[in-house]
Amino acid sequence: MILYALQCAEGHQFDTWFRNGDAYDALAAAGEVLCPHCGSAQVTKAPMAPRIGKSRAAAADKSRETDASTENAVTPAPAQEPAATAEAIVGAAEIRQALAALRAHVEASFDYVGERFPEEARRIHYNESPARPIYGEATRAEAEALEEEGVALRRIPWAPRTDS
Repeated sequence: MILYALQCAEGHQFDTWFRNGDAYDALAAAGEVLCPHCGSAQVTKAPMAPRIGKSRAAAADKSRETDASTENAVTPAPAQEPAATAEAIVGAAEIRQALAALRAHVEASFDYVGERFPEEARRIHYNESPARPIYGEATRAEAEALEEEGVALRRIPWAPRTDS
């Protein structure tokens, strides 16, 4: 397994595991290495620092230092090959795009009430304020308290803006 630092034509940087260098070359040539941020197939290897391992002699010296209590230690199984398929990467890009579209819709269609969200949601629920779609910030505890009171709300994963 080899980890490559990659970069798309849009400048997004990400890391992906490949079985070996030939696997990366074959997938890249077929246009199946995709940016998880934007879905671009124009991906190249980014500069990365090499990982230099210890010499075999140093590793052997270190293993001799191990005391008897660790001789029977359980070691983790070898890592499974990660699912870095083109389908998984496209799926991640589609999710990011959907979350960005959801954010744009909420910002365009709802009133932003900021940290006053719990108070304003209660006022709307108890007909003390005109009914309208709002959004803002609330702590987990505040959101749970609103739900316990029967105030309808939805928590949305707020995707960061991609235009910055």
